[in-house]
Amino acid sequence: MFLTISTRGDAAHPATDLGYLLHKHPGKAQKFSTSHGTAHVFYPEADEQRCTAALLLEIDTVALVRRGKGKGRGGAPDAALAQYVNDRPYAASSLLAVALSGVFSSALRGVCAARPELPERARPLRVEVPALPARGGPGLVHRLFEPLGWTVTAEPVALDTEFPAWGDSRYVRLVLESERLTLAEALRHLYVLLPVLDDAKHYWVSSDEVDKLLRAGEGWLPGHPEQKLITSRYLSRRWSLTRQATERLELVRLAEADDSEVEELDNAVAEETETEETPTPLAVRRREAILAALRESGAARVLDLGCGQGQLVQELLKDTRFTEVVGLDVSARALTIAARRLKLDRMGERQASRVRLLQGSLAYTDKRLKGYDAAVLSEVIEHLDLPRLPTLEYAVFGAARPRTVVVTTPNVEYNVRWETLPAGHVRHGDHRFEWTREEFRAWAARVAELHGYEVGFAPVGPDDPEVGPPTQMALFHRNDTEKEAKPA
Repeated sequence: MFLTISTRGDAAHPATDLGYLLHKHPGKAQKFSTSHGTAHVFYPEADEQRCTAALLLEIDTVALVRRGKGKGRGGAPDAALAQYVNDRPYAASSLLAVALSGVFSSALRGVCAARPELPERARPLRVEVPALPARGGPGLVHRLFEPLGWTVTAEPVALDTEFPAWGDSRYVRLVLESERLTLAEALRHLYVLLPVLDDAKHYWVSSDEVDKLLRAGEGWLPGHPEQKLITSRYLSRRWSLTRQATERLELVRLAEADDSEVEELDNAVAEETETEETPTPLAVRRREAILAALRESGAARVLDLGCGQGQLVQELLKDTRFTEVVGLDVSARALTIAARRLKLDRMGERQASRVRLLQGSLAYTDKRLKGYDAAVLSEVIEHLDLPRLPTLEYAVFGAARPRTVVVTTPNVEYNVRWETLPAGHVRHGDHRFEWTREEFRAWAARVAELHGYEVGFAPVGPDDPEVGPPTQMALFHRNDTEKEAKPA
């Protein structure tokens, strides 16, 4: 199988910089051993104006069968002869992708020790693959590469030029051209999408393939319109791996939407606390107060927004008056632990029909949250930067508009009663703010007036006569005579 990468240049930026980027000298022909054959790298042309690097992969079909041990298309054919007579030596596939990652590993990572300024520079690129399997036809080739900034030519290869009536094969001649991509980006696109178009891999797909996909897809896969198809095919349609990759990609997308780092969003549960926690007495009291407020409101369908590890969801399910409970959190890790806590995989059908866990962010409106009786924001608002709080306010009170909203947040005045908490510190490192009782009441009153709710307040925990309770709670009830509020 064969692939070429070409670039143009001038006196200021000679095309032969491609040799530095690929870590392969244009004046040499080199060969490298791979697990299934030999890879040759050479340069058909190399001067200041134009440089082309070629990768020729010679496949040992006998080694492919012996090492496949029955796995993949090369090792599990429909007939014995197909083990040795197939398209593997000629058509681009996962074999070529693996060769790319091995032979051009530094270029794939965007590393160039000799010229560290080169990898970050976009350059004119032309990639040609003479024979590419395309399960989905030229249309799919365009849908995969064009959103990434490529101009795509995908010419179908005839089954037999002597018999045009036989039509086209499933192979295309692929030409990709771009003026605005780096070489590392181009190689990562090829590494993922070549086996996706072939829709097969020559090796067993295990859990480490998820990490490979996310590394190669960084910066482009989370927002790709064909993300689901790419993920499923790359992971050989293994459902558990596809779900794992999809959850992690969704977290990346949400982080980008929130202009945050993934680690900041997925910090609801630390690695060392991914076990059943023993709730503090205040946490128990807080859940008891929330449950009492929900029961008094008459709510049956309840949202737990920022559900974390699912403690409140678990308590809600114990009460049959709550007929539907939805837990939403931005952290895939927290949702995984919540599912484990709730024993969703062993839950009876009737009970399972009452609960859903959703990944999502309150940084934008979500139509899945509309139509519920009540929503709970328990220890959530203080995790947002204050300038982002109006976005949450509209997403919950302006767009979702449940009849009842229960909000709890720390009372900063009570912090002086915590002997282990240094003066001036908030209770959790991720808290962006903690309000006094006056500040919380002023915020709640403004939100209620803006979005057509009435609001009352209740203490949670011991109500200290000087500094108030450790947790303060606001109970919002929608005033249905009000017109629906407009976004702030």
